[in-house]
Amino acid sequence: MTNRLAQETSPYLRQHKDNPVDWFSWSTEAFTEAQRRGVPILLSVGYSACHWCHVMAHECFEDLETATMMNELFVNIKVDREERPDIDALYMDAVQAMSGRGGWPMTVFMSPDGNPFFGGTYFPKPSFMKLMVAVHDAWQNRRADIENNISALSESLSRSALITPDVSLPSFELVAAACDQLAESFDPKWGGFGGAPKFPSTMNLDLLLRIYNDSPNDSLGTIITTTLDAMASGGIYDHIGGGFSRYSVDEKWLVPHFEKMLYDQALLLRVYSHAAVVFESENYRQICEEIVDYVVRDLRDLEGGFFSAEDADSLDQHGHSHEGHFYVFSPDDLRAILSKDQFDIALEYYEISESGNFEGKNIPTRLSSRGDLKRPPEVEVIRQKIFAERNKRHRPLLDDKVLTEWNAMMSVSLIEASNLLNRPDWLEFAETNCEFLYRELRVEDSLSGLAKWMRSWQRDGKPKARHRALACDLAHLVDAFTRLGESSGKAIWVSRAIEVAEQLTNDYWDVNNGGLFTVATDTEQLIVRQKDLLDNATPSANSTAAIALHRLGTLTGNQKFTQYADSILRLFTRIVAASPSAFGNLLHCVYLKQKGGIEVVVTGDRPELVEAVKRLWLPNAVLAFGQPFDSPLWRDRRPGFAYVCRDYACNSPITTVQQLHEALA
Repeated sequence: MTNRLAQETSPYLRQHKDNPVDWFSWSTEAFTEAQRRGVPILLSVGYSACHWCHVMAHECFEDLETATMMNELFVNIKVDREERPDIDALYMDAVQAMSGRGGWPMTVFMSPDGNPFFGGTYFPKPSFMKLMVAVHDAWQNRRADIENNISALSESLSRSALITPDVSLPSFELVAAACDQLAESFDPKWGGFGGAPKFPSTMNLDLLLRIYNDSPNDSLGTIITTTLDAMASGGIYDHIGGGFSRYSVDEKWLVPHFEKMLYDQALLLRVYSHAAVVFESENYRQICEEIVDYVVRDLRDLEGGFFSAEDADSLDQHGHSHEGHFYVFSPDDLRAILSKDQFDIALEYYEISESGNFEGKNIPTRLSSRGDLKRPPEVEVIRQKIFAERNKRHRPLLDDKVLTEWNAMMSVSLIEASNLLNRPDWLEFAETNCEFLYRELRVEDSLSGLAKWMRSWQRDGKPKARHRALACDLAHLVDAFTRLGESSGKAIWVSRAIEVAEQLTNDYWDVNNGGLFTVATDTEQLIVRQKDLLDNATPSANSTAAIALHRLGTLTGNQKFTQYADSILRLFTRIVAASPSAFGNLLHCVYLKQKGGIEVVVTGDRPELVEAVKRLWLPNAVLAFGQPFDSPLWRDRRPGFAYVCRDYACNSPITTVQQLHEALA
């Protein structure tokens, strides 16, 4: 017998449809039922590719004894954190305030009106059973203690909304402080920052790349290349099929949790494409090509959307689920598909041993030859054989929902990489994706005639587009549409960027303190209206919007958008100083603002001048060419020239690529 989650579209929620737990989705129905019964709510938050979510599901939610207690004592709500990051962020803040740590699965006990009073992450069955009994006892007999917890947490959860702006913009000293902080935590042996577990820290690496690009120095170059080489050589990278796992459990990037997320591919493609140009590296170019190959091959819907993730776990030939099974090999596995010569080459090249490097099997790596990633022809033949054989295995579960935020993020990366690495086919993927988002995730209200953006789309879902978009969704859309307008020369994308920016600043803006609330004014309000400020695994809504609005305002000459961007930056002036490396993406905008922007316009049919601009990594530049749109950049321009401008004051018309390079230098 299935529970209510059988009616959901989220692959993660549907994974739990056969649990004996009487699950509710996040809904008015669930809160009404908790109030009717007078019992607390047990909120469980996870995502489809999360290994420990599967472990707790198997130990607890699939277990009849555990489920029976859950049903007797609580109203149980299951949430997909990727569909509802607003819910996840709010209650994760509560868990971190209570326990000092966070993660998934997240387990939260809260009152029938949604106020949290206790929480944690993964609990094995014995601990979970004891915890439920203790929470039930406290709810029945020590309600005052629970009310005290709720009161204490309420102030903590409201903190992001209460931050007031500074009169001044963040200074360049904050960028320097972030660099110093990163240099102090840099691991000189294996790259990355801090110890295990290690995450890619893409936004911080990109910040260091910006500084190195302007002022190359050996120590900064060593931090960047050591990290990029080690990540691309370790097991966190899929050497057979391309793409990165989310993070490494060890310090040398060898053993990941094997889930592969779309947002990681987007952010890592961005970093490696920038580095490929800055360091003139064919290794980094290859990584970019293989990331895109993986995403287009395995994560792309026929209509152009990109799916969210692939699971960490997969089934073996006996139907048993194992973490990483799809990706690992024994020597016998390879011996069965390769010739003797190929087998010997594969063992050496991919560092395969009898003892293995992961639970008796081998994750293919290049850690003994870090930075040497260009495969000889004979190795490429071997890789393709292994890849073909691997594809006969049970694939990890695909989370096939399409998220606006992550798709727009991927499109931005495809656009940048297309320009820098001369891959016009990648620009086509990005434009198809943006057309898909505009067609499928933008829903017109038949009553008001107004269009609203949605966050999640599911091919089999009814309706296909679900959940009102969050500020992060619209911020990334502004960024994607603006950059697509710049890179395609099509004015429609600039118009669409303006349309989304207007909705973002109208519906999500804090008129008192500035900055963007996570949810729109006219949608469901949680117990606290928060702001997304920290750059964590993905860029925050506010840092993304600061960059996107600044670039759109510069491109169009609409000072309203640049003023919104400045207001966001002022909100961060004081809080960044405490931990600058936690605001890597925000500091990209600080760097852009302090360095000053450049506007480039190419008039008429001069493709060689357009291409010359595209091949350079110019983080603080915007480009106008092709179809004119309303902007000072287009006024009184003679056709057939390039103009390099600052604050719309331009140099003499440029006619050659050499002159253009000199002006941009």
